[in-house]
Amino acid sequence: MSFGDHVILWLHVTAAVFTIGPGTAAIMSTPRYIRKRNPVVVRYLFRTTRIYSVAALLTLIFGLILTGMTHKFSQWWISASLTLFVVAFVLLVIIMRDQRKALTALEVSAGAGVAESTRPDRAGSTGTTSAQAAAAGTASGGAAATAAADHHRAAVERGRIASLGGLTALIWLVILVFMVWQ
Repeated sequence: MSFGDHVILWLHVTAAVFTIGPGTAAIMSTPRYIRKRNPVVVRYLFRTTRIYSVAALLTLIFGLILTGMTHKFSQWWISASLTLFVVAFVLLVIIMRDQRKALTALEVSAGAGVAESTRPDRAGSTGTTSAQAAAAGTASGGAAATAAADHHRAAVERGRIASLGGLTALIWLVILVFMVWQ
């Protein structure tokens, strides 16, 4: 290999280490904070996943440049690695969609919890009539049902993120084995 090939190989490996690893860690951490109902951390992990997923394209770009420079496009493991990379990237897009849905559900649920906690607990405590208090109780019951539905939606997304994140990590591992093996 020439000096230029070594430089591109170094950039390819560096891009893989510094983009794919942290992106996978952010994805695998997301379900824990969805379960803890922490929208602030989930928002941060969503943003981290988005940044590192886009940056992971550098790994693909440097890999394609290196493959073109060394004329290895005809080897089966290159084709398999490229195909697996595309599949993993599509899974990343689906994971980011699910993270966004979970974040929205957590934020709506947190908003409903705040609205419910500010209502008066007893009729007459704030000068309201018993009819107004009953109407507020019915409205808060609706808010509680909405909050429960949002918690359920976030739990469903948590499961999807965990399973798709595990599958994506497995794909990255298979690509790594191909690269090390050759």
